[in-house]
Amino acid sequence: MKTILTIAASDTSAGAGIQQDLKTITSLGHYGVTAITALTAQNTCGVQQVLDIPTLFFHSQIDSLLSDICIDAIKIGVIPNRDIAEEIVAVVSKLKVPTVLDPVLASTSGWQFLNDECVEYIKDNLIPLCSLVTPNIPETIRLLNINTLPDNEGQLLVERFQTSFLVKGGHYNGIESIDILYTTDNKVFEFCSPRIETNNLHGTGCTLSSAIATFLATGLSLPDSIRSAKETIQNGIIRGQKLKIGKGNGPLWMFPL
Repeated sequence: MKTILTIAASDTSAGAGIQQDLKTITSLGHYGVTAITALTAQNTCGVQQVLDIPTLFFHSQIDSLLSDICIDAIKIGVIPNRDIAEEIVAVVSKLKVPTVLDPVLASTSGWQFLNDECVEYIKDNLIPLCSLVTPNIPETIRLLNINTLPDNEGQLLVERFQTSFLVKGGHYNGIESIDILYTTDNKVFEFCSPRIETNNLHGTGCTLSSAIATFLATGLSLPDSIRSAKETIQNGIIRGQKLKIGKGNGPLWMFPL
């Protein structure tokens, strides 16, 4: 059994963030530990309020874990400010384990988690330390400081940040969702999955990134980890397809029904 550290925000509706990361890691037969970066008041309809965790308390969470538990991989989600970002950079630099960053720059409902100063710090200091970054289309555009996505976005990302990127295609229309992996050794892999008609897609990014981190911890290659994680998320969408939780964007379901 591997131990995965998820560094992310808490979601009161439990469909995303720390709660979804733990469900995903557990469903794959491994153990999740947490360092919470922010508390959110949110439900299936959106985010109503965010409270950043004090930096010293975040530091204490990390110290408590590292003094006792061996970490095999890291998943990073919401980073609320530069002070927390600096703490995360220190952790990733120290542990040197597979690290997956889901650059949550805004919620699906539109809540902006990061200001420009913090984004620039993350781009310069955290992203180059990661094994993989998993932006969606809007996040890719913001990371590249452009207005529209160019045809060579993957090459631009890898050249700029010197790490591998999985650009998620969920924001595009079409019968398939296509995610594209661009690696530091100039390889490109496409991962296609059929779109499923459902109102329950809350937490898909958290599910994907935490599953990839978990599979990387077991020793799978990056492409195979993504392939296995994509299967995990498809199963979660199918199982959660008929759930009636909340009035908005409901959760996936990670366990057998």
